[in-house]
Amino acid sequence: QVQLVESGGGSVQVGGSLTLSCALSGNGYRDYCLAWFRQAPGKEREGVAAIASDGSTVVKGRFTISQDRTKNTLTLQMTSLKPEDTARYYCAAQGGGATCRTTYLPRSSEYLYWGQGTQVTVSS
Repeated sequence: QVQLVESGGGSVQVGGSLTLSCALSGNGYRDYCLAWFRQAPGKEREGVAAIASDGSTVVKGRFTISQDRTKNTLTLQMTSLKPEDTARYYCAAQGGGATCRTTYLPRSSEYLYWGQGTQVTVSS
């Protein structure tokens, strides 16, 4: 079982930056991909970044994903934010024998454990 708790969301102006953090605990996630997703009202959840255990990453646009294994923390750095980045952001972990690939943006169906999310609002 893996527990994930996001933090760092908030309101930011267009063009600003924000860093989200996800505290991980439990067992079974270290060999799999970790990822960030977002979901805006009325839209499907979309993957924006993922990182594999070997450190390889895949990201969407202006995002940077990183992991601090000593602190069990996953981070998403977002820059040049736009109103369309407004969404609830979730961190997620694979498990259960999933295959970790960073050749495409993460797909929610491939992730087993989820945090509760943190809201990001970008305003002009």
